[in-house]
Amino acid sequence: MTIEDSFRKITTTAGLVKVDFYGDGKPTLALVLIGNGEGKDSSVLVVAHRVEAAWNISTLATGGQTVPVVWSLPPGEYGDVYGNKTIGATRPVIVFTKYESWGILYAWTNHNKVAKIWISD
Repeated sequence: MTIEDSFRKITTTAGLVKVDFYGDGKPTLALVLIGNGEGKDSSVLVVAHRVEAAWNISTLATGGQTVPVVWSLPPGEYGDVYGNKTIGATRPVIVFTKYESWGILYAWTNHNKVAKIWISD
């Protein structure tokens, strides 16, 4: 079974979202991995992007000893919680958050890099 087959069976989950983050229409998933080792629980936000026959996998963030969730929002203008920074996203964005604690929004920019803002703290 491929990643695509697995995703087709999932309609929604707190730890996985399908998102056109790079704006190229290729399969892209944002997922939260939660692991433990050496007495430490940890969470990691990963983006998997299908390019040709392979998946490019990147780590966007770590969430520490938490159980965060991930979802996507449409392109738009997003402001940070402090009122200092905005992102004008031309593609869908990824939101990585721990409810009632913190939240970070990630956007792929026209300069081929990731921009982020804190949307709750």
